[in-house]
Amino acid sequence: MRKFLVILDDSRECLNAMRFAAMRAANTGGGVKVLSVIAPEEFNHWIGVSDLMREEARERIEVHFEVFAKWMRDRQGVDPELKIREGEAVAEILSEVKEDTDIGVLVLGANNDRKGPGPLVTQLSRNSGSMPVPMTVVPGDLTKEQLEAIT
Repeated sequence: MRKFLVILDDSRECLNAMRFAAMRAANTGGGVKVLSVIAPEEFNHWIGVSDLMREEARERIEVHFEVFAKWMRDRQGVDPELKIREGEAVAEILSEVKEDTDIGVLVLGANNDRKGPGPLVTQLSRNSGSMPVPMTVVPGDLTKEQLEAIT
């Protein structure tokens, strides 16, 4: 089964990327894999504190994921899977795409302000020619109706 890989982070544009991935998966018989990357700089503390912070970050990600997962299951009939990795975001995304051969499309949300589309879209666009899968960039200001029309 072809999976849509979507990135879970704290950005506003993440919401539209999640919606798009779930709708496309539902309409094409695919699946959704949600990847969240914990940056290593979050844990530059003593070992005990670092372990506690790592566990808190994972719990926060799982709660955030469950909100999206419930919507995907209830509204789209898609049961997403969650993968949490630690490291630099772009490197971990590329590693996940290479390791999971069922991933068919990387879905990213783009910020719609004047600063640009966001760091992930900017950095991954530079690598798009050598990526093993296509990348779909979903504008952050699309409405639910617009997303439904294009998926």
